[in-house]
Amino acid sequence: MLIVSVLFIIFLAMGMPVAFAIGISGMAFFLQHPELPFTMTVQLPISQTQNFAMLAIPLFIFAGNLMNSSGITKRLMKLAEVLTGHMHGGLAQVSVVLSTLMGGVSGSAIADASMEARILGPDMTKRGYSKGYTANVISWTSLITATIPPGVGIILYGTVGEVSIGRLFASGILVGLLMMTALMITVSITSTRRGYAGEREKRASLKEVFLAVRETIWALLFPILLLVGIRSGLFTPSEVGAFACIYAIVVGTMAYRELTFEKIARTLGETIIDVGAIMFIIALSGIFGYGIPFEHIPQLLTEAILTISQSKYIVLGIILLFLVILGMYIDGSVVILLFTPIFLPLAMQVGLDPVHFGILFCTIITMGNMTPPVGLAMYAVCSVLEISIGDYIKDMWPFLFTVVLMVAVLVFVPKLVLLLPNLMFG
Repeated sequence: MLIVSVLFIIFLAMGMPVAFAIGISGMAFFLQHPELPFTMTVQLPISQTQNFAMLAIPLFIFAGNLMNSSGITKRLMKLAEVLTGHMHGGLAQVSVVLSTLMGGVSGSAIADASMEARILGPDMTKRGYSKGYTANVISWTSLITATIPPGVGIILYGTVGEVSIGRLFASGILVGLLMMTALMITVSITSTRRGYAGEREKRASLKEVFLAVRETIWALLFPILLLVGIRSGLFTPSEVGAFACIYAIVVGTMAYRELTFEKIARTLGETIIDVGAIMFIIALSGIFGYGIPFEHIPQLLTEAILTISQSKYIVLGIILLFLVILGMYIDGSVVILLFTPIFLPLAMQVGLDPVHFGILFCTIITMGNMTPPVGLAMYAVCSVLEISIGDYIKDMWPFLFTVVLMVAVLVFVPKLVLLLPNLMFG
């Protein structure tokens, strides 16, 4: 697998699309092993997608796109403004809360960051927020969106690692809320020092809050209904994805009355493009991933790391450090697909709960979207706001410190991650 890995890195450095880099470098493994039938390079991509659990991915992507097309985003933004407009750094606080609320709608950090950069970015710069600060607030708060269910990365991890998606969803809600709190504190401190005032002079009245909640109640109920459906046994993770699509259509057409047939058709077209890109990567990862168990990579890596230490915290620290580096250079979905089968058995061998490890795994990988040199959310936001990566990096450190501190707390206090799943699922 050494040659395969080197080729993969070379192809990425050349700018080759990730899916092709995975597939072509994976084929080199079969050239090294002529005893294996080369027809497997055709069979593996097909078999990789013939997994019923994978059906949840396109369904949740479609549901998220439908929710965005049904007018939910602007209602969630209004609720965020009502709840946080009076605080220091009012619009920055709106970004934090909006990202949290969008977690039940989008599930993608990059999609959330791109959307907020277009909606909130211009208003923040007009109010005197520096572009670097604006870009970092919007980029880093999108990390919450990927954590609140139904996050696509969490679904991928649960599917590949055969970990309960219901428990991962339950864990993601509490962790997302904790992350929201930590980032709101960071925004409050940094905004106060910079003199960024609130958008409102006074806190919103209870009547205003009630009216804003009433307008967004269907969106707020979305992640809760997903969990209840899975916990009650009414739906499997794949079936709950289908329910999410029906729910989004009903809300958009009957409750908000903004989802027309033309919008549904357009959303379906956008979803096909999104799903096609993800499933193409998943399919070709079957070629790359075949050599991992064939050459006993998980066992060899486990033995190598355990010779350094058998402490679960040191082992976890080594894994997370490795994931931080990977997340800076490789798309998160690819890392989850390729490295879950390698690191999850090792984590479980040293006594880590797979749900606890999964939340840490997905958080660290998603964090790579916000950091140089290849952070996709970072580039998306900087492109929309027309700022340089250098200006972005200057204002990045308070947010990076907050997320690293948050991860450290979750590492040493696993009960924060497992509290809600244990209460709901036992």
